[in-house]
Amino acid sequence: MNPLIEKSKLEHEAIPFDKIKAEHFLPALEEAITHAKSEYEKIKEEKEISFKTIVERAEEAESTLDQIVNVFYALYGAECTEEINNISQKFSETLTKYSSDITLDKKLFAQVQRLYEQRDSMNLNPEQLIILDDMYKGFARNGALLDEQGKTRLREIDEKLSSVGLKFSENVRKATNEYVLFVEDENKLKGMPDSVLEQARETAKEKGKENAWAFTLQFPSYLPFMQYCQDRELRKEIFMAASVKAVEGEFGNQDNIKETLKLRHDRARLLGYDDHAHYTLEKRMAQDAKTVMSFLENILGKARPAATREFEKLKDLKHELTGEDREDFHKYDGPFYTEILKKRELNIDDELLRPYFKLENVIDGVFEVANRLYGINFKEVDVPVYHKDVKAFEVTDDKGKFVGLFYADFFPRDAKRPGAWMTDLRAQGLQHGKVKRPFVAIVCNFTKPTASKPSLLTLDEVMTLFHEFGHSLHGLLSNVHYRAKSGTSVYWDFVELPSQIMENWVMEKECLDIFAKHYETGEKIPQEYVDKIRESQTFLEGMGTLRQLSFAFLDMAFHTADPSDVKDVVKFEHKVMEDYDLYPRVERQNMAASFGHIFAGGYAAGYYSYKWAEVLDADAFEAFKEQGIFNQEVAKKFKENILEKGGSDHPATLYQNFRGKDADPEALLRRAGLI
Repeated sequence: MNPLIEKSKLEHEAIPFDKIKAEHFLPALEEAITHAKSEYEKIKEEKEISFKTIVERAEEAESTLDQIVNVFYALYGAECTEEINNISQKFSETLTKYSSDITLDKKLFAQVQRLYEQRDSMNLNPEQLIILDDMYKGFARNGALLDEQGKTRLREIDEKLSSVGLKFSENVRKATNEYVLFVEDENKLKGMPDSVLEQARETAKEKGKENAWAFTLQFPSYLPFMQYCQDRELRKEIFMAASVKAVEGEFGNQDNIKETLKLRHDRARLLGYDDHAHYTLEKRMAQDAKTVMSFLENILGKARPAATREFEKLKDLKHELTGEDREDFHKYDGPFYTEILKKRELNIDDELLRPYFKLENVIDGVFEVANRLYGINFKEVDVPVYHKDVKAFEVTDDKGKFVGLFYADFFPRDAKRPGAWMTDLRAQGLQHGKVKRPFVAIVCNFTKPTASKPSLLTLDEVMTLFHEFGHSLHGLLSNVHYRAKSGTSVYWDFVELPSQIMENWVMEKECLDIFAKHYETGEKIPQEYVDKIRESQTFLEGMGTLRQLSFAFLDMAFHTADPSDVKDVVKFEHKVMEDYDLYPRVERQNMAASFGHIFAGGYAAGYYSYKWAEVLDADAFEAFKEQGIFNQEVAKKFKENILEKGGSDHPATLYQNFRGKDADPEALLRRAGLI
């Protein structure tokens, strides 16, 4: 039997990762597709046109298929063994072909259209209306209204897009793993914290080199090196490796980017849109590119003057300490002098805070925050996991009722892609005739424990954990009927609200007192450190905001341009970024080549969503601040109107139901100290 097909016999129907092998995926996928297609054949012949006979049956048809797809792509991101990688193209091609078979089926679309035209007379609830609307428009936006020649072309485009997206991700992962900086002279590592050196020593041993220190492009290794290494030439060396990662050579992504942009543009034009941005933004809160650009420009006007002042301050500091030309200031200097300035102005740095952020304590802390806010409990359970580093937790409510399973995967490894994300392993909602509870996972790349120390996180890593946990709460607390609208299945510029709002608790003493305890003495984090942490959130915020805005502007530039104008990805990026980049650009430097969010994720023409959602989260957290950060009434309103609702209503309506008003755009600027 195939463990991906047969019903799990484990408690809560947990996924039997111990039995699943790469060889199971393609046969399981084929079987699930065959079943789904047979169900769709019945829908096509259905005489009784109703929500149950069309929409519910369609959702049920793909119950097993969705589960298989979720598990496969979870492993592709977090545990991409050679065997998984080898079948990824075939898996993706098969799935893409199936999707096209469904959305381009004229007879099936006719049934959906008949139902859609009768929707006003069918007494549907808001969730059902939205699902039906999405289903009809989903068919239309995926080619159902095209002629046969157009449908054939769309199939070709979608299959190529699927293939090139996988190749992009594979190149980024391999390029990240390819580079190692070995340092054998300890004098070159002056200024490096002992904890960082110990980790680097262990990394070198793992890579077969004794009596050396190894630094990689994985963030927990790369960032501390850039922050603390006094040797400017070494900082430049590893920075150059990072800045040209996946740009050229065996794992170069420039051709993949150009092909992706052309395919997305051709697809949009084929479907009647000006460009990919217009296609994408039709299903976003922002709705159109003009609104996005106006939104970004408004923040830019507040951020740029602050960023320029902050940048000049960093240049002055370098000149003061070295006597060198103040204009000789590059990106490989930025993190180093930022740490010195932070220490000077705030008397705080990552190494001072690390001892208070033991990973296990932070996990317990975020669980306690969820308990105080939403009445849920986490208990570690012994269920199969896909890697020995992964921990699994049973989640229950305050009455002991099962809420879901939560998986946590925290440390870097070669088979895992860089970054941090949340993923559904099983979505909440209708599946095999029952509304089932979800399984979610958060995947990160945090500082690993060493022989002498546990995993001690930086403040940024703590923020990342709270952020991804916020996404997981959106998945875990989902309480809708249909999978199509559960959890994070919301407009892309709304999806970051539940994650970003969680970061706010890290700034509060009442929250930090729960988990920020010195890993050796148990001493609570001192009030002066908490004050400094809060101050640090507006430290160089102008530069931080400008940097994030630049990514959003670059994303929009790529997806509103004529792809024929992107002849050289490096030059195109350079031209866009020169309006926002304070540092001199380095020859061949290119971040797009590893910009997985827009070239292998769901943020194409949507990276602005982070700032858009920051407005929502800043305004929403003001509601908590007004009543108390653990106020039960406010938490209940947020849970019932945001976290439980998924995409079952329009996000603007959901937010207004929670807050009683639209979000105040100034809330973000107030929090950032920009007004």
